[in-house]
Amino acid sequence: MTTTTATTATRPAARVVDAVKVYGGGGTAVRALDSVTVSFPAGRFTAIMGPSASGKSTLMHCAASLDTLTSGTAHIGDTDLGGLDDRRLTLLRRDRVGFVFQAYNLVPTLTVAENIRLPLDLAGGRGDPEWIDALIDVVGLRDRLHHRPAELSGGQQQRVAVATSA
Repeated sequence: MTTTTATTATRPAARVVDAVKVYGGGGTAVRALDSVTVSFPAGRFTAIMGPSASGKSTLMHCAASLDTLTSGTAHIGDTDLGGLDDRRLTLLRRDRVGFVFQAYNLVPTLTVAENIRLPLDLAGGRGDPEWIDALIDVVGLRDRLHHRPAELSGGQQQRVAVATSA
């Protein structure tokens, strides 16, 4: 007989349950999320698709603790975001969440290498040099490490943003 237990591969990396988000109030209130329940499996890529203004960004912002829900719950791993103060939310985002924004949010005065290392430096660590080196190869930026964002194509900037979120 074999007994199995839940692993990180079967637990959701993030989830929202009965998520409601309302912007504004009264006659101008906009219900961006209306009782949404979704889980994002750990170790998997998930695409969120829909028409403009359908709540995709709002869902991601709330699931990642960048915005709060009007009602419902949001979790990163087993952590309920609703009970965390600003300091704990900041630490959670820094340590457990990677963001790739549509505008990439790279620091224009830093090189590619410096932008990739910035989140690690802010967290007080240097990171594993071998892992960082492998990451640079995975995103295909080895020949651009000393360039600034303005010297990169849009696709290259996007790959830097992906590397900073890893």
